[in-house]
Amino acid sequence: MDFAMSATTADYHRRLSTFLIEHVLPAETEYDRFRAAAGPDDHTVPPVLEHLKTAARADGLWNLFFTPASGLSNLDYAPLAELTGWSVELAPEATNCSAPDSGIIEILHLFGTAEQQERWLNPLLDGTIRAAFAMTEPAVASSDARNIATAIARDGTDYVLNGRKWWISGAADPRCRLLVVMGRTDPEAAQHRQHSLVLVPLDTPGVTVLRSLPVFGWQHQQGHCEITFDDVRVPVSNRLGEEGAGFAMMQAWADPGRLHHGMRCVGVAERALALLVDRARSRTAFGGPLAEQGVVAQSIAQSRTEIDQARLLCEKAAWTVDQHGGKAARSLVAQVKAVTPKMACTVIDRAIQVHGAAGIGDDTPLAKLYGLHRAMRIFDGPDEVHERTVARVEIDTAPSPLAVAATRH
Repeated sequence: MDFAMSATTADYHRRLSTFLIEHVLPAETEYDRFRAAAGPDDHTVPPVLEHLKTAARADGLWNLFFTPASGLSNLDYAPLAELTGWSVELAPEATNCSAPDSGIIEILHLFGTAEQQERWLNPLLDGTIRAAFAMTEPAVASSDARNIATAIARDGTDYVLNGRKWWISGAADPRCRLLVVMGRTDPEAAQHRQHSLVLVPLDTPGVTVLRSLPVFGWQHQQGHCEITFDDVRVPVSNRLGEEGAGFAMMQAWADPGRLHHGMRCVGVAERALALLVDRARSRTAFGGPLAEQGVVAQSIAQSRTEIDQARLLCEKAAWTVDQHGGKAARSLVAQVKAVTPKMACTVIDRAIQVHGAAGIGDDTPLAKLYGLHRAMRIFDGPDEVHERTVARVEIDTAPSPLAVAATRH
C-alpha cells in the first residue's frame, strides 16, 4: 500500500492550503457575525459563503470529491478532505464538497435518469441549489434502516407519501430544492427489498418543514429539520432506480460519505491540536509554560498519535475502495465512521481543558466543534451500528491457518 500523494494531489493540496489561509479562515469571523445577527430561526446564507464559492471555482477547487469532474480517486481526495476539515463549516461548501449534497450528487450520477440528472444533478454540481436526504424518523429506531416506516404507495402513475422525518440536514437552507426520501414501497417484500428512494421537490404540496433542531444549542445555517409528508404526490418517474432498491442505492451513497466524514474529522482534530499547542505555549501556570506541565505534554502526545492513527485508517479504507471496491472495504469504512468522530471529540476535549473557561465559550471554535462531532457519533449511523458491522465481518471471515493453529494450542 502506497499512501503518498500523487503530483496532481500535491498540487491540489498546495492550492487548497493557500485558499484556506488566504480566504476561508479569514472569512470565519464574518460568517459567524452574520449568523449571530440573523438569529437561530433565520437560515439565510451569509454572503461571504457565495464569495468563497466564486473564489474556489476561479482557483479550480470545485467538486474535488467527484471523480468524473476532478479525476481524483478516494485516496487522492483523502488529504484534501482533511484540509477542508480545518474549517468544517465553510471549506466543504465553499468547494462544493459538503454533505449531504456530495452524497446526493453521487447517487444521482449512479442511478439517476437523464431527465433526473438534467433537472437535479447539474444544478447541484453547479452549486446553485442544495438537497437533503430524508431517511431518519422520530417514531422508529432509524439506526436499523429496515424500521423506516414512511409509506410510499403506488396510485396509478403517481406515488403518494405519508410519514414524518427528522434530523434532515440541509432542508432549512433557502437554496434547498430537493429531498431524496427513503420510504417503504412494499411491506410484504423481503426486508431489504421493501424500501425505495423517491425524489420529492421541497415545494411539493403536503411537504411541511416543521422546525430545525439545534445541535447542543447551536442552530446550524443549513438546519437539521423535522418534516411531515401528508398525501404528498409525485410521479412514479421520480423514483431513483428500481422499486425496492433503496437499501442498495443508499449503501452506494453512504460509504463514500462516511469516508469523507472521517477525513474531515482528522482535519478538525488537527485544528484542535494546533489550538491546544498554541495555548500550551502561550500560557504560564505554576511557574512555567503549560507546555512544560507533564499532563499537558501527555495530552499533546496522545492527540498526535491518535490523529495519525485515524489518518492511516482513512487512507487504508480509501485505498481499499479504490483497489477492490466498496464491498471489500465495508469493515474498514465502518471502522472509519466509528473511530474518527470519537477521536476528534477526544482531541477537542483535551484542547477545551487546556483552554479552561475560554474553551467552553464562543471565543474559540472548540465548543461548537465538540458539539458537532459528538453529534456525528450518532449521525449517519451511531458508533454501535458501525462497530457491529466490524464485528460481524470479523466473525464471518474464515480464520487464517495461523489463527487456526494458534487457537488449538
